[in-house]
Amino acid sequence: MNRRALMRSSGAVAVTVLGASALKPSAAEAAGHASGGAHDHRGPIDPTGPTAGVTRTELQRHPSPTKGWETVQTLVRIPRGKESGRHSHPGVEVGYIVRGDVLMEFDDGPALRLRTGDPFFIPAGAIHNALNVGTVTTMMLSTYVVDETKPLVTTY
Repeated sequence: MNRRALMRSSGAVAVTVLGASALKPSAAEAAGHASGGAHDHRGPIDPTGPTAGVTRTELQRHPSPTKGWETVQTLVRIPRGKESGRHSHPGVEVGYIVRGDVLMEFDDGPALRLRTGDPFFIPAGAIHNALNVGTVTTMMLSTYVVDETKPLVTTY
């Protein structure tokens, strides 16, 4: 069975990258638009830390057809050798690896290797971490359907 068929049939989970350093404001946030994401209030980020340079750019945010939920789409970048940090989301995530190679680590399951062109799905509440194991900055397009009353990301 190939990797994509395995992911579809097993309900495998994958990644979004939103570690502490990824919580920098996106362009939309800097312009004063609602972010709904988590914020790091612990001070400056260590530029040598494992999540240094990881970014999330919010592309769009819309109400979901279901009351109390919203759909958020982001473009996530993870530099070579960096990771997202352990985190979860208050709803599902559906995504696509635009560029790069990522090792997805999960608190409740085996790690998954995702490469350019691979789709992924993360169930609500799954704690996960994405490690860039490739030679370029990884880029992921992630779409979330989440509870609008909760932060997009909870870090651990």
